Amino acid sequence: MALGDLMASRFSQTSVAVVSNHYDDYASSHGEDAGDSSSQRRDSETASSSYGNAAVTTTSMAYLPQTIVLCELRHDAFEASVPTGPSDSGLVSKWRPKDRMRTGCVALVLCLHISVDPPDVIKISPCARMECWIDPFSMAPQKALDTIGKTLIKQYERWQPKARYKCELDPTVDDVKKLCNNFRRYAKSERVLFHYNGHGVPKPTANGEIWMFNKSYTEYMPLPISDLDSLLRTPSIYVFDCSAAGRIVNAFLELHDWNSSSSTGSVKDCILLAACEAHETLPQSVEFPADVFTSCLTTPIKMALRWFCKRSLLHESLDHSLIDKIPGRQNDRKTLLGELNWIFTAVTDTIAWNVLPHDLFQRLFRQDLLVASLFRNFLLAERIMRSANCSPVSLPMLPPTHQHHMWDAWDMAAEICLSQLPLLVEDPNAEFQPSPFFTEQLMAFEVWLDHGSEDKKPPEQLPIVLQVLLSQSHRFKALVLLGRFLDMGSWAVDLALSVGIFPYVLKLLQTTTPELRQILVFIWTKILALDKSCQVDLVKDGGHAYFIRFLDSMEAYPEQRAMAAFVLAVIVDGHRRGQEACTEAGVVLVCLKHLQGSMPNNGQSEPLFLQWLCLCLGKLWEDFTEAQIMGLQADAPAIYAPLLSEPQPEVRASAVFALGTLLDVGGDACRDGVAGDDECYDDEKFRAEISIVRNLLSVVSDGSPLVRAEVAVALARFAFGHKQHLKSIAAAYWKPQSNSVLNSLPSLAHIKVTGSGCTNANQYMSHASILSSQIGPLTRVGNDNQSVVRDRRVSTSSPLTTSGIMQGSPLSDDSSQHSDPGMLNDVVSNGVVHHSRPKPLDNAMYSQCVLAICTLAKDPSPRIASLGRRVLSIIGIEQVVTKTVNSTGGSGRPAEHTASSPTPSLAGLARSSSWFDMNAGHLPLTFRTPPVSPPRPSYLTGMRRVCSLEFRPHLMNSPDSGLADPLLGSAGSSGGSERSLLPQSIIYNWSCGHFSKPLLNTADDTEEMLVRREEREKFALEHIAKCQHSSVSRLDNQIAGWDTKFETGTKAALLQPFSPIVIAADENERIRVWNYEDAALLNGFDNHEFPDKGISKLCLVNELDDSLLLVASCDGNIRIWKDYILKGKQKLVTAFSSIQGHKPGVRSLNAVIDWQQQSGYLYASGEISSIMLWDLDKEQSLNSIPSSTDCSISALSASQVHGGQFAAGFVDGSVRLYDVRTPEKLVCTKRPHAKVERVVGIGFQPGLDPGKLVSASQAGDIEFLDIRNPRDTYLTINAHRGSLTALAVHRHAPIIASGSAKQMIKVFSLEGDLLGTIRYYSTFMAQKIGPVSCLAFHPCQVLLAAGSAEACVSIYADDNAQAR
Repeated sequence: MALGDLMASRFSQTSVAVVSNHYDDYASSHGEDAGDSSSQRRDSETASSSYGNAAVTTTSMAYLPQTIVLCELRHDAFEASVPTGPSDSGLVSKWRPKDRMRTGCVALVLCLHISVDPPDVIKISPCARMECWIDPFSMAPQKALDTIGKTLIKQYERWQPKARYKCELDPTVDDVKKLCNNFRRYAKSERVLFHYNGHGVPKPTANGEIWMFNKSYTEYMPLPISDLDSLLRTPSIYVFDCSAAGRIVNAFLELHDWNSSSSTGSVKDCILLAACEAHETLPQSVEFPADVFTSCLTTPIKMALRWFCKRSLLHESLDHSLIDKIPGRQNDRKTLLGELNWIFTAVTDTIAWNVLPHDLFQRLFRQDLLVASLFRNFLLAERIMRSANCSPVSLPMLPPTHQHHMWDAWDMAAEICLSQLPLLVEDPNAEFQPSPFFTEQLMAFEVWLDHGSEDKKPPEQLPIVLQVLLSQSHRFKALVLLGRFLDMGSWAVDLALSVGIFPYVLKLLQTTTPELRQILVFIWTKILALDKSCQVDLVKDGGHAYFIRFLDSMEAYPEQRAMAAFVLAVIVDGHRRGQEACTEAGVVLVCLKHLQGSMPNNGQSEPLFLQWLCLCLGKLWEDFTEAQIMGLQADAPAIYAPLLSEPQPEVRASAVFALGTLLDVGGDACRDGVAGDDECYDDEKFRAEISIVRNLLSVVSDGSPLVRAEVAVALARFAFGHKQHLKSIAAAYWKPQSNSVLNSLPSLAHIKVTGSGCTNANQYMSHASILSSQIGPLTRVGNDNQSVVRDRRVSTSSPLTTSGIMQGSPLSDDSSQHSDPGMLNDVVSNGVVHHSRPKPLDNAMYSQCVLAICTLAKDPSPRIASLGRRVLSIIGIEQVVTKTVNSTGGSGRPAEHTASSPTPSLAGLARSSSWFDMNAGHLPLTFRTPPVSPPRPSYLTGMRRVCSLEFRPHLMNSPDSGLADPLLGSAGSSGGSERSLLPQSIIYNWSCGHFSKPLLNTADDTEEMLVRREEREKFALEHIAKCQHSSVSRLDNQIAGWDTKFETGTKAALLQPFSPIVIAADENERIRVWNYEDAALLNGFDNHEFPDKGISKLCLVNELDDSLLLVASCDGNIRIWKDYILKGKQKLVTAFSSIQGHKPGVRSLNAVIDWQQQSGYLYASGEISSIMLWDLDKEQSLNSIPSSTDCSISALSASQVHGGQFAAGFVDGSVRLYDVRTPEKLVCTKRPHAKVERVVGIGFQPGLDPGKLVSASQAGDIEFLDIRNPRDTYLTINAHRGSLTALAVHRHAPIIASGSAKQMIKVFSLEGDLLGTIRYYSTFMAQKIGPVSCLAFHPCQVLLAAGSAEACVSIYADDNAQAR
């Protein structure tokens, strides 16, 4: 199966699996937008029929929701991990040959002295005589010598045709020295090969001297190896073909050990190949040529076949002389000789790669073509000569390879090829049948892929796969198998690169074969996911054009086109030449065209494809003005706007990243304040930036931290480019409301305005020590905050108090019409106020940006809050002192005022549940001047300060600029270094991780998960059945009690369905997890570090799987934790603010929240006029449902069996039932409670009936409602008199429980019968339950957890339960 088909089938399976995850009959509406009328109509019919029909079919699956949320890659460790993209150093740099080398000169020294035998050699008869396959006695000695010399040059030229050759025949020592000297001078830094044949001279001496002749050939003259080494220097390679050649190797080693200071470099760049060991003599058998070592090194195929024929079954039938007539050329693989050479190369490469350390393999087999050929052939020499009891030696030393099993594969291939030889020689037109060698080796590789892994031995066929890429007939299959191998992980990619795959796949990009496109894109995706440095090679060879064409083709699957976009993104990532090449090739318009064409529900709008189109453009635009201009001219911001509401957070985050890179961070003039923003930006660019920032502001409260992190980074870029205006807004915003303190300080009378207040903005007042102790908030004098110095007095007029620009929502655009045209344009220079030309719109936009940045600085996600604070520091809020005002939130706890030291953690930046801080009313930082324009009907008209912050008193004589970011250094520092400290985006690096993971094989743990899920479903169904048929009598048997040590009492409790675990939280959002069977505390942690505390609810998400703990705070912030049972191991999965906007004059939100697993929806409300609907799968706000009343919601309950349905109780005692599947959302309104008292608790009655509710008010009455009944209530229980504090309704058992402030819990049946009362009893625990603060039933057992205001959590069971 082709890799493309593999991928297609894999992706289609995945999508089916995802759909099937979202169980219920309303799944079709699970996240379709309101514009889809057909789905709305279908849903409304389904919903209305469910209310009209009392007899709803009972199905066990209704109780077991199949939806699973928040288990994607992005939820793994967003807070903790700092993702890294493809690397260009470390592991990945090892495969790339550090310094490719070439052998430029070849010196051949032949000391044969034909017809005169050396004195130390006794020859046998018959004896080996052939030299370079020539019999020296078949012609005159001198002619034979010349012929042998010329033949040897030809044999070497086969391996390195472009080198310079010189052959010295029977030379003197001086001849050799002169040759070596000249060649080193000529070769410069290239390698020199020195080949020595000493068959006509004595063996080398023990001291490492080789023998030459004197001029008259009467004496043998020694040449020490040390002289040779000093003449040839490095890099060099020596071949010694003589008896006892090992002596030279030993002498060479001793030489460099003796002179150890220079040994490292010299030995490493010197390679020696010697024919035999120091004690051995060359084989003299007539079976071999006399220069068997040289023949193996220079004519390996001929030597290998001659040697093999004598050992093969063919030796009788095959005429050996035919071996010299093998048809074809060595470099033509379609001929017999070419095929044999190709197989021989594959076999020797494979042996070397499997036996040698990888760095040595790189050096010997991948650095220099001639050296690689010689070492391949050296492996053959070792095999052949060892059969004659002779052991060739090399430096560096190689392990023995003569018995490697790949030689058997060579023998078989050679035999098959030789068997065709007689026919091919006889009939030149006969067709040559290729060997099955490569087909068989690919099959072996495929078998390894089916069973191999990282822990097992690597596949030894990898070098063969590389060789197979050269063949058109095998290429496609080899690429598919290679793709499968690379998909196994980065270790596999590293192995493939180290074997030398890179130049082959680079060259293949020049082919136009259509069937190779998909697999080549996949292979390059895998390579670039590991090693970014390949971007240079791709651009150099024009490879980027291949991927742009693929990206633009509509035939490929979107997932594969996403890979092409990823490859292009890596090519342009931080690589200016890559950016230029891709821009010239038109990648901007290609990407924008496909982004624009991706309509919802379109098959081509695969999220991964959209994500990488965005990231590719973002990387292209990053600090590259030409591409940015092209993007703006093509109206990129408008094309990106719809992507910000895509259902996948990754797509939204990538779109934000791309928009952020279009924001220019500004030039030096802009940053230094020498010129206003007017001069820095032309109108068109300015309008584009306004459009981009407007888009960014629309997602500043997105549900995904991934998206908000990118918004913070993008706003940091904007803030950096527009520092002056934003600093002015910020300074005015936090300016003290009265100047009486300033006027009363004598030191302020001595403020000197410097020569140019504009350029010397770093000059400060002198008496800082007096100020620092008396003033908290202090604005800086100078052009940064644009405050005007007149008559040596500081003007405290705030731009924000002189116009109405701050009145509207930060997201609203119409507030711009109220901006004061003269605002922010006063610049002090030499004491004179200059007015610069005002820009329309910008003040309103800057104000909204400041608010957005402050919102981010108070984000419930620590990482986002940290980013937000870095952006605040850019706009001048340098370091803050937090002034804590804890919300009393209905708990009656007094507010605690504490001042913390200015620390980077900024513990006091509690995220506001809207744009403005609820608690600001307690602080001296409120607006006193009414807005100019009449107030518009908006929930933001009762505006409050964003955060309770104060400036740190600036040390006026410090080298830091008063409002600058301490991270960014003084304003005088270079722009480049400042920019490098801007917060960096993580979405690109994080997204790259997707491609470095296996893409073709699904994870193996899914089966294990399904088994566990099945067990839990079985357990749940058994216990649900027991609950439904149980006859509960009292439920007052306390089986466990636990002193939580909470100072403020227990405010929320929760029982886990499959473990004896109870989770409790207090008003300070301290969470404790306890095993009530073992009475053991498992874990305890703080939900967050912000001072504004208050718990609203605890919920379990994915309770049938690996459950997550959802903790809702009173301010509407949601934080979801995983591994919360493990001590100290809890991890924040996600965090967001579920409520935006609140009613005028409200200081505390008192958020009410509930979670619905069936639909994957979170419902949130409080002191606001609507109910926020969040889809946790998309991490997106789907809707804001109007509550249809001015009253606030005090209780909220989502149906656990009917997705999309929830009930709300209000402070005026009314109850409303909603269904998000119906067009009008509101199903009905009831007023069950006689008194106008707040509804304390509400819940759906057990069972599948969607219209039966239970509501309890603070007055103490519990009302039973049926929406089909015209009366508001059909049953009333007066449970507690005016003191009801908690209500719990069991999901499946026919019981409810209520708690009161009078230390009492009552349990009732659904018919209104009092089943039991739990009071203070003198038990062995001597525990008083205290005023009841929370109640919670076990999801599928009859157990009740009760938390009290006195830090006690108790668990109650039926009478017959065993006490623990």
